[in-house]
Amino acid sequence: AHSYFLMKKIDSATPFAIEKIAKFLNIDTKRIRFAGTKDRKAITTQYISIEKCPDRIKEFYEPNIKLEFKGKCDKPIYLGMNEGNEFEITIRNIKKTPKKIKQFLNLFDEQRFSMNNVEIGRAIIKKDFKKAVEILMRSNGYYERRLKETYEKTNNAVNSLRNVPFNVINFFIHAYQSEIWNKCAEKIKSKKNIKLPIIGFGTEIKDKKIKKICEKVMKEEGIDYRDFIIKSYPELSSEGNSRDLYAEVKNLKIGKLENDELNPKMKKGVVKFFLGKGNYATMGIRNMF
Repeated sequence: AHSYFLMKKIDSATPFAIEKIAKFLNIDTKRIRFAGTKDRKAITTQYISIEKCPDRIKEFYEPNIKLEFKGKCDKPIYLGMNEGNEFEITIRNIKKTPKKIKQFLNLFDEQRFSMNNVEIGRAIIKKDFKKAVEILMRSNGYYERRLKETYEKTNNAVNSLRNVPFNVINFFIHAYQSEIWNKCAEKIKSKKNIKLPIIGFGTEIKDKKIKKICEKVMKEEGIDYRDFIIKSYPELSSEGNSRDLYAEVKNLKIGKLENDELNPKMKKGVVKFFLGKGNYATMGIRNMF
């Protein structure tokens, strides 16, 4: 059975929080599942599931991570299971009221691309595993140290990458796919909302204009659909997916401007809205100004 918890965290990334819980319980991180990652610099709540959860969980304490038991279920939570996210954001250092928007170009925002994520993903897709390992070894986290030890002993890049949790390595692939998607989305001149492919080995594009744009971007990157099959690490192979070109903004409420106590002579305002899963609130806010 899987135990469901509501996890509230402050200024902590989701993978970091999961790692902390797994370490405390002395279990593999693979037994802890979640529907999506939440921002690090925020107060967030999300559901997680823990497979065969030890009773010790009652003693778990971290100042910035709180768990509230909600019940048990036969099935785990899985990535993409959530319908969306509700946001309440204070925008500071502004002079004018944010404008009302109904939709915006659904680009992946910079959070997706931090810390060499795209470079590592690109190296893996191009089968340059040595380069991926070298980039990862520049960091000094727990997994990176284990990866470094394995690589120095064996000189086997693929086996060394297996020291990094699968969901982290998989995230690098997704970051690279997101970069390609953004490049394609910015070139497509469509006023109506369409499904734009997230390129993978199973991608088939029927629309000739969209196919031409996507294949031009892939050519610039020096890759092909089949490159997303990774024979030496099959679990990382990615079939691809699709994503709405535009994100729909629901239940938008814009508060009155007030004086910003942190920025003299400037204003602050609170906005509340709902976005579908995988849509970036930061992109929505950029489009409000």
